[in-house]
Amino acid sequence: MATGNDTALRLMLVADLVNEAEALVSRLRNAGTAVRPLRPESLDELTQMLSQQPVDMVLADYAATLLPFEQVAKAVMGCGRDVPLLAALDGINEDILENVAVLGAQAVALRDRPQQFLKVVHAEWQALESRRSQRRLEAQMRETQRRCDMLIDSSREPIAYIHEGMHIRANQAYLEMFGFDAFEDIEGMSLLDLVAPGDVPDFKALLKRLSKGEEAPPRYELTAHDADGNAFPAVMEFTAAQYQGEACLQVIFRHQAAEVDPELAREVEALRQRDQTTGLLNRPTFLRILEDAVGDAGQHRAQYGLLLLEPDNYQRILQEIGLDCADDLLAAMSGCLQEALGERLADGSTQAARFGEHSFAVLARGDHASTTALAERLRQAFAAQVFEVGGRSSTLTVSIGGVQIGEKIASVTQVLAKASQGVQSSAGVGGNHVELFDPSAVDRAEEERVQAWVERLQDALANDRFLLHFQPIVHLLGEPRAMYETYLRLDSGNGETITPASFIQIAEEHGLLGQIDRWVIGRAIATLGERLRAGKPVTLLVKVTQASLLDGHLPAFVGDQLAAHGVPGDSLLLQVPESKVFTNLRATQDFASAIGQYGCKLVLEQFGAGLDSFQLLTHLTPGFVKIDRSFMEDLAKNQANQHRVKELAQKARDLGIQSIAEFVQDAASMSILFSQGIDYVEGNFLAVAGPDMNYEFDA
Repeated sequence: MATGNDTALRLMLVADLVNEAEALVSRLRNAGTAVRPLRPESLDELTQMLSQQPVDMVLADYAATLLPFEQVAKAVMGCGRDVPLLAALDGINEDILENVAVLGAQAVALRDRPQQFLKVVHAEWQALESRRSQRRLEAQMRETQRRCDMLIDSSREPIAYIHEGMHIRANQAYLEMFGFDAFEDIEGMSLLDLVAPGDVPDFKALLKRLSKGEEAPPRYELTAHDADGNAFPAVMEFTAAQYQGEACLQVIFRHQAAEVDPELAREVEALRQRDQTTGLLNRPTFLRILEDAVGDAGQHRAQYGLLLLEPDNYQRILQEIGLDCADDLLAAMSGCLQEALGERLADGSTQAARFGEHSFAVLARGDHASTTALAERLRQAFAAQVFEVGGRSSTLTVSIGGVQIGEKIASVTQVLAKASQGVQSSAGVGGNHVELFDPSAVDRAEEERVQAWVERLQDALANDRFLLHFQPIVHLLGEPRAMYETYLRLDSGNGETITPASFIQIAEEHGLLGQIDRWVIGRAIATLGERLRAGKPVTLLVKVTQASLLDGHLPAFVGDQLAAHGVPGDSLLLQVPESKVFTNLRATQDFASAIGQYGCKLVLEQFGAGLDSFQLLTHLTPGFVKIDRSFMEDLAKNQANQHRVKELAQKARDLGIQSIAEFVQDAASMSILFSQGIDYVEGNFLAVAGPDMNYEFDA
């Protein structure tokens, strides 16, 4: 069964014994953390690894004798990189805690308290990622600021930045408009000095309101005067901004020609903010409003609810009514949305927009209960509406994802990501559903989401709603053997498929992995039988989980299925990850022996990711090893990865085991893998996984 691959923790372990280090790695992997471990055996090797390899964290045994903790701490502190150091302990007292802190360790991880151990490792990793993210954002901000300065300078619009009523930045167009030669002539000057005396009182009152955080008007008309005292009618636009870390106002000044109709100008501005098909706000305008709401929530503890709506089975509906009626359908949906929102739109407490090609967004003031009620009202309104489009009458439901905006989630990126996840999850459980994320009620929301997924998976097992996709595995020497890896997919019911990354953790927590494995194996064997009878025999590689390794009855199930479909056992390869084999070695040996009675072979995947992969091969002889995909990253330029891949392939070949390299990304990698003795390759460079087996192996 195919699962998603999370970012791996590049963990350096310092321990006297390999088994001790492997036990810590297994603990993390069993908790769902992907780990790429390193284990130096000398101080020189440790220093070299820190300087030459990407390391996320160092976990050192405080009682180690081969590499004393004090030496490790000095090496880590002196490497010049942001690498957290954790001390692994069996017990702790005040003296040890003080000494660990003095040496520079960020935290202690207690081996005899698994939950504390995992929590500390995850917390330090998350803190590291946050620091890295902050550094990236700071660099991006500096680059963005540089680009903004260049754009402002080159803009024909007269633009200035105002802080506490004073000019702190102005571009050349602004200076020319008011007759100044250089910014030094206007720096520190009050904006009021450029306003005609008759308009100063009202404008001063506006600036006071803006300083208190009130929303700026879209347009403000007044009379301005230049450096020579010449008055002219002007229009101003205000936008909240930051300049060199200071909160300020961005001001755009424009000449207002005497003949321009102010009412017409306002109408044009209103049209500029609207989507012409639906009459709702357009995406850019809505995003500005959302940004203001998120800022209000973060600074003043205001509460808002964001809802994203997408029609269920949209592509099928378009096929029925015709593409030429797509805009009519969107207009009808907009009408339904506006009718359901009613007075909330009129009084300004709620904003609605066309957010994507066929998605809508709603932003409403209110708490979680209010947002929930609104979302349910919208869901029911669409479900009850009969849409008359293209001469056809049809019903339509929507999937709604939402998020409660508050202090705990005051970032536009986070808000949109959570709402989008809610839409996808709602669609994934069949549509016509609402899923809201409330940071203050995460547990409740998570429980409801998990239960919906459990019911969805149970329904998929009972009613055969899973699918298999296939990706070719190609022999580098051109052997025309047809071989594919199978990937599990869940039919969402709307013509799209869902990958296991969305549900695998839930399936494991609720004891469904064994049943899903049996479905995959049964369907794979049935497919093998169909291909064999059609004169197109293939070999299929099928992933199985730890639950299957521990299922003593599964080998008999495999044998029964092979016999029922008349399939030879050597057509079926069952794949297990190296990390699970390390922690279930005896069970894996028994499993390999049992399926071997039917001619099936075992594939050891993620090979090379462990601390001592070669040692594992002294206890187990699989038919194939699949090199861990992390070694394929930038293979053409990474000599360390090239060396490791060659070493792994050679060891496998010496033992009569064939090797597979997955995740191949380019032709250069193919050439390198060929020279390193790899037998088979797989990856999107060759072909992406799909529902059909149509790769030309003999081409």
